Amino acid sequence: MTNEFYSKKSSKRVILYVLLAIIALAGSFFLGFYFAGKNNLSTTFNVLEGKVLNKDQVAANVDFKMFWEVWNTLKRDYVDSNSLTEKKLFYGALEGLVGATKDPYSVFMNPEEAKSFEEDLSGTFEGIGAEIGFRNEILTIIAPIEDMPAAKAGVQAGDKIYSIDGKTALGLSVEEAVKKIRGPKGTKVILSLVRSGNEKPIDITIVRDTVVVKSVKTSFDEKNKIFTVKISSFNNDSEDLFNKAVQEIVIKKPKGIILDLRNNPGGYLETAVTVASEWVKTGSIVIEEFGDGKKIEHATKGTARLAGIPTVVLVNEGSASASEIVAGALKDYGLAKLVGQKTFGKGSVQVLRQLEDGSVVKVTTAKWLTPKGNYINEQGIEPDIKIDLTAADREKNKDPQLDQALKVLLP
Repeated sequence: MTNEFYSKKSSKRVILYVLLAIIALAGSFFLGFYFAGKNNLSTTFNVLEGKVLNKDQVAANVDFKMFWEVWNTLKRDYVDSNSLTEKKLFYGALEGLVGATKDPYSVFMNPEEAKSFEEDLSGTFEGIGAEIGFRNEILTIIAPIEDMPAAKAGVQAGDKIYSIDGKTALGLSVEEAVKKIRGPKGTKVILSLVRSGNEKPIDITIVRDTVVVKSVKTSFDEKNKIFTVKISSFNNDSEDLFNKAVQEIVIKKPKGIILDLRNNPGGYLETAVTVASEWVKTGSIVIEEFGDGKKIEHATKGTARLAGIPTVVLVNEGSASASEIVAGALKDYGLAKLVGQKTFGKGSVQVLRQLEDGSVVKVTTAKWLTPKGNYINEQGIEPDIKIDLTAADREKNKDPQLDQALKVLLP
């Protein structure tokens, strides 16, 4: 799974101009290919230009004949050309089209990749249970999911992926890496990881398993009357589970709340707004800024059943996307203290466009700002109290971040 915002509504709707552009382009490619003949490049271009495009619509320096020249060169000269089906070439062209954005979060997914992506959001799949994204253009473990194979094997947030089963990870997209790392339950995958403080990569063997992610877990400290809510991601089940947690908090009337967003890679924007709204009575939760400078404020739902209860939010370098929205809003309004490490800094939204063959185009459409107007993307959210959780702490089963949260709530 990647660490991103998604809109539930936008994932189901189709924006006409995007589809028309893609269908027109795809249709023209195939019309030219089949009716003009594979080697008749000039006729192919005439069909492309005459049926779909004109000189006013395409820059003078764009020559679509080059597309077919490359296509035909691969079909004719590539050493393993028999493996290059027209479907593979076509999907590869669409991947390159989206890849021109140079944005690691804007991607084309073929039907197989789109299905895996949907499984991510449903919370059930077979693999290692770790969120992967880009940091400084390097594939990085954003967050190993608690109690899942990767976490049990010792994978940590911030580990950089050097190789997968002995093959370099350099140049792989997130989706390509996920495809290589996932696999049937019981099989093994070896990740070579570069960890902060270590000069050489370390190899970690992970046995894949069924990953079932229950995104919200709760606990109540009867002695100190502190209620802890841990949200591991903002998935399909999160709103219902969080609502049940809030109902329980209202009944128990705790002295304080710990909202644990550590290693939470994000998910649905709407869910993040719902969660933050349980503290924020009025105002915006997040501001959406588009490429043309236009801004839209996403207002609180105003439920605010948890307003007035002292709250600490735990964050770290694995807290990204939707979790940064919640942390940023509560910090800006002074409704919670943030404890831990600076968050990941992934503050952009992706819209999903479902295509008719099951493929999906995921496109970054906007950036996010906190209610006070601070950019999240590449900036992250700074904690009010910065404290680390080291490997030595983990080995000793210690959690100084959680200990600090209790100190804040129980002075």
